[in-house]
Amino acid sequence: MSSRSDILGNIRQSLGRGSLDAEKQAALRTRLSHPERGIQPDRVPTDSAGQAALFESWAETVNASIAHISTLDDIPDAIGDYLTSKNLPSSLRMAEHDSLKAVPWSKRPTLDVDTGPSDGAQSVGLSAAYGAVAETGTLIMHSGPQSPTTLNFLPANHIVLLHRSDIAGSYEDIWARLRAENDGDEQPIMPRTLNMITGPSRTGDIEQTIYLGAHGPLNLHILILDDDTE
Repeated sequence: MSSRSDILGNIRQSLGRGSLDAEKQAALRTRLSHPERGIQPDRVPTDSAGQAALFESWAETVNASIAHISTLDDIPDAIGDYLTSKNLPSSLRMAEHDSLKAVPWSKRPTLDVDTGPSDGAQSVGLSAAYGAVAETGTLIMHSGPQSPTTLNFLPANHIVLLHRSDIAGSYEDIWARLRAENDGDEQPIMPRTLNMITGPSRTGDIEQTIYLGAHGPLNLHILILDDDTE
């Protein structure tokens, strides 16, 4: 018996449940391997152009800023211009993501770029999103070596590269994508964490007044790479 089996067995015993019969076990395996989709709001368009527009609308509603770029070559100038507009230092900590490694940083020699997780000393972090949800204007950040979670929360200013083709209509589309990527693997490797980020950090605990940057980034800037021409 594994530790997992022991824990689940103890839970089952505390609930007064005995062992599952073969029929119930088969039903549970079917449900886990072929989960039903949840409800998708009517406001979510079915076409990619509509989903991208809805994502941008919601993201800007919750105080994120957005800029469009045509290629990865545009990133240095897009980030440099953003930092200048915010009067921020021209240095940033970048995730070691494949897309970001391909960026020609030499185009903007005034930018000081290093890589790795954040230790809290950086004021600007740069990540690449796994995807986004049009339903709520939410970024989906897939934890892992190429996307350290510390960059999502420790720097006061978070810049995120999002491929337009990775914008999904609803959360159910994101779960389906994750499952499809791991389908058939003998030992599927799911992310340890999925961070769902909807705008900058905020709180309303103090006299019911909204304050940004309370528990994480004060600014969230999204660079949308227009790789979907629909």
